[in-house]
Amino acid sequence: MEIGEKDLQEALDRIVFLENKLDLEKAKKKIEELQKETESPDFWNDQEKAKEVSQELKEAKEDVEIMNYFKKEINDLKDFFSILEEGSDLEKEFEERFLKLKRELSKKEIELNFTHKYDKEGAIFTIMAGAGGKEAEDWALMLLRMYQRYFEKKGFDAIMVDELLGEGNEGIKTVTLEVKGKYAYGYLRREAGVHRLVRISPFSAQGLRHTSFALVDVIPIIKETEDIKISPEDLRVDYYRASGPGGQYVNKRDSAVRLTHIPTGTVAQCQMERSQGKNKEKAMSMLLSKLFMIEDQKRREEIAKEKGEKVSAGWGNQIRSYVLQPYRMVKDLRTRVETSNTDAVLDGEIDKFIEEEVRLLD
Repeated sequence: MEIGEKDLQEALDRIVFLENKLDLEKAKKKIEELQKETESPDFWNDQEKAKEVSQELKEAKEDVEIMNYFKKEINDLKDFFSILEEGSDLEKEFEERFLKLKRELSKKEIELNFTHKYDKEGAIFTIMAGAGGKEAEDWALMLLRMYQRYFEKKGFDAIMVDELLGEGNEGIKTVTLEVKGKYAYGYLRREAGVHRLVRISPFSAQGLRHTSFALVDVIPIIKETEDIKISPEDLRVDYYRASGPGGQYVNKRDSAVRLTHIPTGTVAQCQMERSQGKNKEKAMSMLLSKLFMIEDQKRREEIAKEKGEKVSAGWGNQIRSYVLQPYRMVKDLRTRVETSNTDAVLDGEIDKFIEEEVRLLD
């Protein structure tokens, strides 16, 4: 058996570190305070505030519960290990429980790195095909499938809010999803940038190797945008028929809405709902989030200039290369994490890339 006392001690040390980091006594006091607040007769008078308090209470309880699980599990595993005999039938059960504990510990450790203001929020996630017609549009579709499978594995709720199909309704030119789930933006924000694919083109009769590019853009779903005001004269509203399948979707296609903030040229559009009113509401929420992030970026760039720091080049950086020919390799160009298991990556197994990004890129 490969797991020994040293491994158990290492897991215990990680649990102690997490317990100190989370400050459970403070969390328990916070739970008591928030619980009293929820029991107030007028608690739900302000529904937005009530939802925030309820979410805060839920997260504080989760921290206490997961630490109680960690401590109980490591003690049980130590007792289990003391009576375990090499080659026994119980050895497999012990290893499975230990590996599950390690996975849960890693997940909680990753979440402690989410210190960005909006890391806990959902994300507006956009994929845009680069130049290159069908080849690039097919690559954008491959990326969409990869991320959708990743969202499913993480338990995120991802809803497509806008889609522009490629030539002949094959592939995609651009697609936008609203991704909701705990720390969705925290996990996804470093995925923004250019993704490069090298492969034998399925669209080439000569079987030539081709390089394609797609751009991923990620912004948080921001609730507190009261300081962003849009004058009616600065907003252009277009109603249009969205590209996509007919049949049961035809009503949605006729109700698509595009909003353009004229001074900045910022665009948000939605075609997910059947009514124009709901599509407009969703597009407005997305537009406010985009404008808020533009203003936030301006402020950070001004501060960076004053400090003499290098200003980020924005979303235009190439971040990851996916090579399918002449060899198979996916490599992150920032963290140097790589794997030859390209099929697994394109099936949504991208945790190793994202977790290393979280550890290294902030």
